[in-house]
Amino acid sequence: MTLPATMVEAAAALRAGRLTSTALVERSLQAIAHHDAATHAFIRIDAEGAHAAARLADQERARGVDRGPLHGLPISLKDLIDIAGQPTTAGSRVCADRVATADAPITARLRQAGAVLIGKTNLHEFALGTTSEDSAFGPVLHPVDHTRSAGGSSSGSAVAVATGMGLASVGTDTGGSIRIPAAVCGVVGLKPSQDDVPVDGVVPLSATFDHVGPLARSVQDAAWLWSVLAARPIHTVHHADFRNLRLGLLGGYFAHPVDAVVATAFARACECLRSAGVRITDVTVDSAQTITEAYGNIVLPEGAAWHAPWLDSRSGDYSLAVHGRLISGRQISAVDYLRARATCERLRQEVDQSLSTVDALILPTLPIVAPISGQTDVTIDGTGMPVRTAMLKHTQLFNMTGHPAITLPLDTTGLPAGFQVVGRRGATSRLLDIAAACETLCPFPR
Repeated sequence: MTLPATMVEAAAALRAGRLTSTALVERSLQAIAHHDAATHAFIRIDAEGAHAAARLADQERARGVDRGPLHGLPISLKDLIDIAGQPTTAGSRVCADRVATADAPITARLRQAGAVLIGKTNLHEFALGTTSEDSAFGPVLHPVDHTRSAGGSSSGSAVAVATGMGLASVGTDTGGSIRIPAAVCGVVGLKPSQDDVPVDGVVPLSATFDHVGPLARSVQDAAWLWSVLAARPIHTVHHADFRNLRLGLLGGYFAHPVDAVVATAFARACECLRSAGVRITDVTVDSAQTITEAYGNIVLPEGAAWHAPWLDSRSGDYSLAVHGRLISGRQISAVDYLRARATCERLRQEVDQSLSTVDALILPTLPIVAPISGQTDVTIDGTGMPVRTAMLKHTQLFNMTGHPAITLPLDTTGLPAGFQVVGRRGATSRLLDIAAACETLCPFPR
């Protein structure tokens, strides 16, 4: 027996009495037993706690208690997020014994909504990487091809969703860490608008850029989970009227280089939308070439500041690559940091301007598919660059500007790729509606 494909289907089955939360949890645990050894998606599996929560959900439902659409559904959390009484390791030996004394606010919201917390997922150490090769608990491997990376840093969450090890997961995104693994694993990943979801009780990477959001199997699933995380009324997507939908295709920096497999699948999706009546026009962000330098000049010093108590005293407990990146943050001057903050404001204004004549922006989520594990460089359409640079290239801008962004799985002939949709600041619900229209119009796989 397999899990229902989506949270929507599972919730309907629970309410109709065709399924119990206990059975859902048991099937999730069976999927974990089947997939986790090969993928290293989980750091901690709380089978006892999940069974207890599922039994409670079933008892409540029998008494007529309905906590909402997440009631009784198994969900995992990235191991940056505090669950009271459990370690929050951040994928590192540095925090291996760090036990949370209280639930993060988002954890408390999930409990109140009746979600069943099935375990903590693996990640790139301290979320400072795109491949999840650096983790004290083993590298997270791709669910389709175990020789490849599952992306990062919320890789365990993406793999868990892709393989049925739970119906959804909660990840974090500082430069693309929800959208990158979601895209390479073929699931939906949402980085909400800045400040939608609290980051208290979440191990930080960059206080300026950190976001928390859902990974799921459909846009509606992501909308449900986002609603609970953001403490908003449950959002039921209203498909945007595609006959009046205007999308801006980001060009320039975002158009080249792109791997041929990704470019072909993305172009096919765009043509599908055009055929349905969606108007797609070209737009640009003029200062896009400043993204990479400005991003590093904010993330690295902010990360180094938070890690200051351990960088020298416990240097051997970090992976070499992550420790090196954090140490490099000490070399960035206050002047460069402030200049980078000013660059972010200029980019924010430019993205706002690019959205002034369209409803949303579209672009490939990544210019590549999942790289081979251990691969350090990639050549895309004749242009060579580090794998890390390639994987961040299309996502990190929207952490810098705070705009909501979602990735949908593209229909490819091989490894998954992603179709990214970016909305206006403060309008995550509208972005979800637009994404739902795209999901309906295009044959996105699930």
